[in-house]
Amino acid sequence: MTLRAATLTAASATVFAFAAPAQRARENGFRAGRSETVANNGMVATSHPLAAQIGLDVLKAGGNAVDAAIATSAAMGLMEPMSCGVGGDLFAIVWDAKTQKLYGLNGCGRAPGKACCGLFAEKGLKEIPEKGPLSWSVPGAVCGWNELRQRFGTKSFKELLDPSICYAEDGFPVPEVIAGYWKSAEKNDDPDFRAVYLDADGKAPRAGELFKNPALAKTYRAIAEGGRDAFYKGDVARKLVAFSDKHGGLFAAGDFGGHGSEWVEPVKTSYRGYDVWELPPPGQGIAVLQMLNLLEPHDLKAMGPTSPDYWHLLIESKKLAYADRAKFYADPLFSKVPVKELISKEYAAGRAKLFDPTKALTDIPPGDPKIGKADTIYLCVVDKDRNCVSLIQSNYNGFGSGLASPDLGFAIQNRGCLFSLDEGHANVLKPGKRPFHTIIPALATKGGKPWLTFGVMGGDMQPQGHVQVLVNLIDFGMNVQQAGEAPRVEHVGHPTPTGTPAAAGGGTVRAEPGIPAAVVAELTKRGHTVERVRVNGGGYQGILIDPKTGVLRGGSEARKDGAAVGY
Repeated sequence: MTLRAATLTAASATVFAFAAPAQRARENGFRAGRSETVANNGMVATSHPLAAQIGLDVLKAGGNAVDAAIATSAAMGLMEPMSCGVGGDLFAIVWDAKTQKLYGLNGCGRAPGKACCGLFAEKGLKEIPEKGPLSWSVPGAVCGWNELRQRFGTKSFKELLDPSICYAEDGFPVPEVIAGYWKSAEKNDDPDFRAVYLDADGKAPRAGELFKNPALAKTYRAIAEGGRDAFYKGDVARKLVAFSDKHGGLFAAGDFGGHGSEWVEPVKTSYRGYDVWELPPPGQGIAVLQMLNLLEPHDLKAMGPTSPDYWHLLIESKKLAYADRAKFYADPLFSKVPVKELISKEYAAGRAKLFDPTKALTDIPPGDPKIGKADTIYLCVVDKDRNCVSLIQSNYNGFGSGLASPDLGFAIQNRGCLFSLDEGHANVLKPGKRPFHTIIPALATKGGKPWLTFGVMGGDMQPQGHVQVLVNLIDFGMNVQQAGEAPRVEHVGHPTPTGTPAAAGGGTVRAEPGIPAAVVAELTKRGHTVERVRVNGGGYQGILIDPKTGVLRGGSEARKDGAAVGY
């Protein structure tokens, strides 16, 4: 079989590519569709090959990993606009080779000052709409770029944004998977949005066609010349507020002028001699650490990747972690989140008593399906000095709120819809509060040195995907390409941090092609509801630093258009 896109799902236009066998089989029984990328100087991995090349050019020109990450992020906002852009948020973990330390950046935007539960109650709304101006939170990406550049970067905004400005003005070819995502925009009837992203006939660009975005080029040029203030205090902010007023949104000038990112301490757990690092809430990264703590006492290596026992344990650990996610994960500046307790081994040991090796838990109620439909990009960079950046950026749903200003050239995110309107919930909407967030960058170290910089995209799938990638690498001996490309399962149907009531039930396990029929049959026997799907949400990028040789090994799997490129 060839590496071709197979199908699109209606919700998020996800594409799955069937993989051709690699030249040699692996003991784990899974054959990846492509080899690892190997290089000894620097490497960039993301879900558009042109964006990865832009980052690589920055490295070759003497820039460091942070410089390359910003340039790549800007390119992705142009080239995969349904998934990310300057209208969205970003998070990052940085390994600084000079200080030999990890740094975490929360580049998340906040609720507008006018946003409160009472306003939605007056409108007769019991939850925040997924689309439209009431779903907006302040975009945090540009401030995130600025924080990264000021603390670690060596290049100017002009140097980092110029390649994307040129592509926005001259046009770039749209690849196959992104073209599939883009087609969903044809259903959007907002004339401003259509002016930005569709042609005169209302059509999205097809694979191989050129797309230009001169309005975004103008926005990028403003940032290149005026820095973050051009976005948050200058003409861009004024246009965003005017656009908000036109559409009945809640933005005011003070929401932008008062915005700031936050440097945070990454948190970790140990897993079989590796330290796995995530960012604390309001993101869902600690769910990864909780799941790993629940899995570590079990001999997954002996079980193997085709064992029903392994998949059963994975699904059950996810259910337990996500039950905690629904109750506790929120903005720690507004709510006390017991992070230390949740990610402790002792807490996991207590929760593990709920495991039944022969039967699925069925008292974890399914929750709000909104969280399962996120569109996101992930990128990672390692430079010649072994500085590392793990960065994730998102509009949330495809094209975010579905609104975009034709004067600015980017869609505005809809992260605000992930607040709860339940006054008693930790994640309740409040002015200036950051919503629960699904996007999570990750990094793993061994012996105090960076080992793996990686991420998985796709809403609810992200913690589940992180765990499956790590188990594939550490327990099952896969390489960095196989680990992301191997078949996955995703469990859906659980309580969520939006506080939406849900009926009782055990949820559904979505199994990709490659999960053996015998595994599906046994999981069904144990009480899981299993359905076959072409693809589970998201994609994966990863760069592994070989601890023996120092060589960089990159992976970019076939659920996306992406590439890992190095020199």
